Amino acid sequence: MEWHKTTLETLSVIDQQIGSHSSSPAEYEILRQVIQATADYEYQNVLRFSNSALQAGASAIANRLPIIVDTSIVMAGIMPKVRATFANPVFCAAETSTRPQQERSAIDWGMETLLKRYPEAIAVVSESSAALDTVLNLAEPGEIEPALIIGVSSSFSPTDYSKQRLHKSPFANIYTEGFKGNALVAIAVINVLLELTWEAQNNNRP
Repeated sequence: MEWHKTTLETLSVIDQQIGSHSSSPAEYEILRQVIQATADYEYQNVLRFSNSALQAGASAIANRLPIIVDTSIVMAGIMPKVRATFANPVFCAAETSTRPQQERSAIDWGMETLLKRYPEAIAVVSESSAALDTVLNLAEPGEIEPALIIGVSSSFSPTDYSKQRLHKSPFANIYTEGFKGNALVAIAVINVLLELTWEAQNNNRP
């Protein structure tokens, strides 16, 4: 990865603060980029990866599967890196035309509409637990088979059952435990996955 001097200095400070750790190199790279984006070292304790998360995410990205995000903020944050690497199709739930319904938000409906259209996509939820429930309500009965689910929304509930469902599910996932999470975390996770996958593919070429 190529970084500016200030970024390298920031990452060096993060490395010193974290010290020894048990994360894999790829997990650690995502973690420190999340910390850099949020200036919050607590993510060291709450960012979680399922066993197959990084492999599944890299495979989906390399195969140019769609990335479905919940908000336009996340879409704007990842598009430069997407264009510079695999040019995966990116769709935003908040910008998807859907039928209105009072009981559900536009994002919920957008996620459902897009995932039914692209059932093997990477699903990214950065804003609401309801949108993550929508993803799992489709995935658990087998209506869709998402390549990777990223659930990093903030939560003001002492027990976020959506994230607990994701943790217990058989799907490849990356999530944040408890209250923490936001669009910056989602952007950092996806951008690092894109760059690591791009580097791995280029390094394996003869």
